[in-house]
Amino acid sequence: MKLLIGDKNYSSWSMRPWVLLKHFGIPFDEVCIELFEAGARAAILEHSPSGRVPCLVGDDGLSVWDSLAIAETLAERFPQHAMWPRDAAQRAEARSISAEMHSGFGDLRSNMWMNIRASFAGKGATPSALADIARVDAIWSSCIERHGGPFLFGEFGIADAMYAPVVMRFNTWQPALSDTAAAYARRVTQQPAVRAWIEDAQRETHVIPVYEIPE
Repeated sequence: MKLLIGDKNYSSWSMRPWVLLKHFGIPFDEVCIELFEAGARAAILEHSPSGRVPCLVGDDGLSVWDSLAIAETLAERFPQHAMWPRDAAQRAEARSISAEMHSGFGDLRSNMWMNIRASFAGKGATPSALADIARVDAIWSSCIERHGGPFLFGEFGIADAMYAPVVMRFNTWQPALSDTAAAYARRVTQQPAVRAWIEDAQRETHVIPVYEIPE
């Protein structure tokens, strides 16, 4: 398989399937495209009809785009891995909070974007962004308290991968979190596949100016 991604420093959507594949030891070839450069969109459109990353191209040549669609496809193709919880009730909850992350939290995204190499501590804390953060904190805390941790449903899975870019945002912008949520963010940051993504991002040299200077 081949996974088309954007810059690891900035591309939050790309991070999710990459981390899943790495965590579960599923072989794939990585194609990284520097975003916002000439030819980037054309290169993406060769595989992804949406013109966006990530896009997974299977051995059969079929493309799957969008991070949550890719995660569902991987769970279907590799059922030996518990990417979703085996328990039906937990699986329904994991899908729900993953979809909530996928479709929501627009104010958090707009005000605290992903830039792993940067430090914007204390910035971006608009009332709407803080409301989104409070909801994320509540989700993490509830899941960990009810399911026992160390990750949202015990072992690392799709739900954790969906929220991994939020952890990267929190590392950069440093909003206040509850003790439970802060400890979870530290565990995600140290998870080997996440750590590998961070290290790759730190080695990148491509810069997207609009994501470098908060207002």
